[in-house]
Amino acid sequence: MANVQQQLQNMVKFIEKEAMEKASEIEVKTEEEFTIEKARLVQTQKQKIAADFARREQQVQVDKKIAHSHEITRSRLAILRAREKGVQRVLEQSSKQLEQLSKGGDYKDLLVKLILQALDKLGDENEVTVQCREEDKDIAAEAVDIASDARQKAGKPVKLSLDSKHFLPPSRERAGPKTLKTCSGGVVLSARGRIFCDNTLDVRLKYAYEKLVPQIRQNLFGQR
Repeated sequence: MANVQQQLQNMVKFIEKEAMEKASEIEVKTEEEFTIEKARLVQTQKQKIAADFARREQQVQVDKKIAHSHEITRSRLAILRAREKGVQRVLEQSSKQLEQLSKGGDYKDLLVKLILQALDKLGDENEVTVQCREEDKDIAAEAVDIASDARQKAGKPVKLSLDSKHFLPPSRERAGPKTLKTCSGGVVLSARGRIFCDNTLDVRLKYAYEKLVPQIRQNLFGQR
């Protein structure tokens, strides 16, 4: 009986030892798996953080480039606006000086040239009406007679008449406070009430300005 009891105790001790060894192996393996999984998770998070940082850094660089590009564009537009204002000032100053032509002694000769030039543009019209500013009606009447004689001598007779009812807008000096439009001088010719040729000084300045804008910009700001 004692022998059997001893054998049972030995078996229990053996089983306990086996269990302890097995538990130790499981604990070691679990610890290893935990360490591996922990390292994997840490590495994964590091990679995510690094990727997020790289993305943010890249976005910062993109934003800087966009801001820089916008600033360059804004500066260029500001320069263009400033230059355009400079060119416009040239036009404004020229427009103010333009009216002085109608006060000079050569104004009648200028009107004759403007009338003859407009007649050439109208072509072979037999009857043409000349419209001028009311303040120019007397000198314009003389210019009409001279232009008519010149056409007659050139073998291109035309019946010229000065419109005494409808006038071009007045000069700046004669314009009232409510006058919206002014005219620096010159004439407008019409034939049959439908064909017009605007040969006012303001229109001539406009044509010259449009043609010379590149040269004006170069003179003001240099070659670009």
